[in-house]
Amino acid sequence: MSELKQIHGLMITTSVVNNVIQLSRLVDFCTNSEARDLGYAKKVFRQISQPSVYIWNSMIRGYSNSENPVESLIMYREMLQRGYLPDNFTFPFVLKSCSVIADYRCGKCVHNCIVKAGYGLEVYGSTCLLRMYASCADMESALKVFDIIPKWNVVAWTSLISGFVSNSRAIEAIKVFKNMELHNVQPNETTMVHVVVACARSRDIDTGKLVHSRIRQLGFDPFGSSFNFNVVLATALLDMYAKCGSLRTARDLFNKMAQKNLVTWNSMISAYNQYGRAEEAIDLFSDMRIAGFVPDQTTFLGVIGACGQLGALAFGRNLHSYVSKTSVGKDTTIGTALVDMYAKIGDAGSARRIFENLQKKDVMAWTSMIICLATHGHGMEALHTFRKMQEDASVIPDQITYIGVLSACSHVGLVEEGQRHFASMVNIYGIKPTADHYCCMVDLLSRAGCFDEAMRLLEEMPIQPNVAVWGALLNGCEIHENVDLADQVRTYITEMEPHGSGVYVLLSNIYARAGRWQEVNRVRELMKNRNIAKNLGHSSVEMELLSS
Repeated sequence: MSELKQIHGLMITTSVVNNVIQLSRLVDFCTNSEARDLGYAKKVFRQISQPSVYIWNSMIRGYSNSENPVESLIMYREMLQRGYLPDNFTFPFVLKSCSVIADYRCGKCVHNCIVKAGYGLEVYGSTCLLRMYASCADMESALKVFDIIPKWNVVAWTSLISGFVSNSRAIEAIKVFKNMELHNVQPNETTMVHVVVACARSRDIDTGKLVHSRIRQLGFDPFGSSFNFNVVLATALLDMYAKCGSLRTARDLFNKMAQKNLVTWNSMISAYNQYGRAEEAIDLFSDMRIAGFVPDQTTFLGVIGACGQLGALAFGRNLHSYVSKTSVGKDTTIGTALVDMYAKIGDAGSARRIFENLQKKDVMAWTSMIICLATHGHGMEALHTFRKMQEDASVIPDQITYIGVLSACSHVGLVEEGQRHFASMVNIYGIKPTADHYCCMVDLLSRAGCFDEAMRLLEEMPIQPNVAVWGALLNGCEIHENVDLADQVRTYITEMEPHGSGVYVLLSNIYARAGRWQEVNRVRELMKNRNIAKNLGHSSVEMELLSS
């Protein structure tokens, strides 16, 4: 830029400064080179009395690639107001800006201008239109644009697949890819990245394996050779196997990777956490730190979740201290994860302190605190927290919130309040009750000895009661020694698929307390015939070695 300014100075002292071709080269360098300076470009531009369309395009293009793409749209509007006609190079840059800021109204206006200018059937412009509609979450319009493209090349197909993936329509993205293959259009590496991501999000491991095989066939396999290693495609494949539960394959690919980025580490840590392998998640986090990577929000969420699973209080507190010193320390999502971790570890006090210090509390934060208090026996405090949550008009309770609320009512024995909350969940917030909500209500009623109401609720359920619902009813039968109702429940349970030993142990305990040993033996025989083993209880104790 310093050399360019010297040349510009020479241009000013000569008649060359009025040459539109030289000025266009000057502006082009300022807007689109690696050493660009948009501020200087704008100053030069304002000195040109009659900029050419090329110069307008250079300015619009420069701003579309900047951190402030809105300026690109402002420049485009000024271009129209001053009577200049855009050409087929103008519209792609303007549409790119509309895509980045997801400005649907502006994108539609640009589309109208493209049609009026007669550029509607141009392949490159149509592909940019498709991307714009996809970025604005209007896939129906994107499909209409795709249908009028005169020749579907790999860029158009990839843009459509990417649009479906980014709009959480992964299954449709996979269908488009299969259709692309039928049209004999060969995908590129970018296409395959989007398809692999679609397989990961839809948890479609079978299609994912076929896509991986196709990647090998095309010669794109990043694990086949360290030459020309594509870390993005490699990470997408690893993430697909990890999200689909094929952790051994994912770890093998992870170990083979010639180079790893932060996303790679996060994918593996999150997968271990998601599938209950918390120790491996924490071990991998330690390896990541040794490798010199700085954890981000995604990393912390995975490791904090793993601490909650393990009940690792000491490690969890150290992690909390570490997080507090980073830029994400005050993030609501991280704070909510810490609340959940301390709740699972058994430290409700720390969970409460973190919750109170959150600068912004969303529905997940409130819900985590309500569930924490309910599970730790502080039912009244949980209900009080829910009432405070309702005072915030910006927060609307969801399905999980009401599971915590109904659970709190159950532990405290507030039958009428629980029924009122259940009704308001349906009538006020329009939340459709799930099996978990019915389980909470049956637990509430049966704990209070309201068995007639519990059975009536079971009969009115629009869905088939699962084993957890029957287990909640059996729990009440054990508390109130209602052997007759337990007999009825046993009939329903024996007709269901085996689901763990919990309900059978409850049945056995009820019969044992009533002295009906023959029935106890029948339950044990039923467990034996169904190959159901009693789950062993376990606990963990953290030991801290002290040096003298």
